[in-house]
Amino acid sequence: MILQCSGRVVVSGIGKSGHIGRKVAATLASTGTPAFFVHPAEASHGDLGMVTRDDVLIAFSNSGETGELLSIIPIVKRIGARLISVTGNPESNLAKLADAHLDAGVEKEACPLNLAPTASTTAALALGDALAVAVLDARGFGEEDFARSHPGGALGRKLLTHVLDVMRTGNAVPEVRENTPLAQALMEITRKGMAMTAVVDPDGHAIGVFTDGDLRRLLETPRDWKTVPIGEVMHRNPHVVNQNQLAVEAVQVMEANRINQLLVVDDDGRLVGALHIHDLTRAKVI
Repeated sequence: MILQCSGRVVVSGIGKSGHIGRKVAATLASTGTPAFFVHPAEASHGDLGMVTRDDVLIAFSNSGETGELLSIIPIVKRIGARLISVTGNPESNLAKLADAHLDAGVEKEACPLNLAPTASTTAALALGDALAVAVLDARGFGEEDFARSHPGGALGRKLLTHVLDVMRTGNAVPEVRENTPLAQALMEITRKGMAMTAVVDPDGHAIGVFTDGDLRRLLETPRDWKTVPIGEVMHRNPHVVNQNQLAVEAVQVMEANRINQLLVVDDDGRLVGALHIHDLTRAKVI
């Protein structure tokens, strides 16, 4: 019924069952099924107008005899919406009125007085979550779909953030030509604060990179390095990432090669930006 629903899933319940219903509605909504919670008492005073004939109502009630729920069921049925009940009593009025009943019955509550809703609410929650997950699986709802529903979460950031969104561009990118003297290249590294500089050809293609670490290794060999062209000491075929790749892929390249910076190129291999591990940290990709 939920898969065939062209409207939304409306979840309702009162008391502890209402708390469970709110959580199940939230789980459904975040996993690809448009859903919201309606309090049955408020439904009797106008909120029932939110329910349409294209919707499915899931009603939670351990006893299946909750007055506030039963009072709105005739209207829901008259509207033409489908009804799924989740109760602990298959012989209850709510269960009998439903198009489908899910039995969440328990032998006794965890409460030593067998009064406070404890085991029964846990069973209802488990059943509601199981229903949401079954629908998720049937829909083929994947990680990217989940990320779109959670753009502020860690998974959302990993799957929705592209290199283009976090890279440094324009004057913030350290860049020199192959014939630039090392002394000038070091000034560029210092100005841009990325502990490296890209080396590009006349067409703007990234052909090399020179880092602070490379400089320290050079200084181990006595020589006047100031006038040496950067092209003689740079690393050719630098590690690069395309601007349209996911930022998390850039993290993988950095980790695999134990580096903290990456050059960013377009589809033609031209330098369009630079990425430092701190950029990814600030964007909370890592």
